[in-house]
Amino acid sequence: MKTDITGERATAPGELERHPHLAGRLIPGGHALVLRVYYEDTDFSGIVYHANYLRFMERGRSDYMRLLGVVQGDLFAQAAEEAPGFHFVVRSMQLDFLKPARIDDVLEVVTLSRDVAGASITLLQQVKRGDEVLVSATVRVAFVSQGRAKRIPDSLRQATMEDARAADALPDMKR
Repeated sequence: MKTDITGERATAPGELERHPHLAGRLIPGGHALVLRVYYEDTDFSGIVYHANYLRFMERGRSDYMRLLGVVQGDLFAQAAEEAPGFHFVVRSMQLDFLKPARIDDVLEVVTLSRDVAGASITLLQQVKRGDEVLVSATVRVAFVSQGRAKRIPDSLRQATMEDARAADALPDMKR
């Protein structure tokens, strides 16, 4: 059984084989996750409630990290050795709500690495319906170990920096 960055269960035995797209997919520069808008995601008018975009983007960031761990299993093992009990916390977030999503829409949450600093990673995220950008966000997450900000381990830094370089070459994400 695969474990996530904290040593907890990340995928059940056979999960990736039975549901290969459940956690989205890695793309040049980051990650993409497709999801459907359900009734529970909307307000009384059938439009996605603004706070639910945060949930969608959290899923995108979580699955991005999950797939980095599955694709590069040794990466998180090394990080766990260097910084026991580590996790990421959202430090800041800037959002632009451009257009509404509605019930039954199929959305794609795109997460790209933008910058990797000492103890933080800045990510660009978009919630899209087809080619249409509905919400864009810049999210800064901090790396924390044993309750304190800590330098991101080299293995994890390298993986996210490679994605940041690949994301620089993409024309469709605002920087």
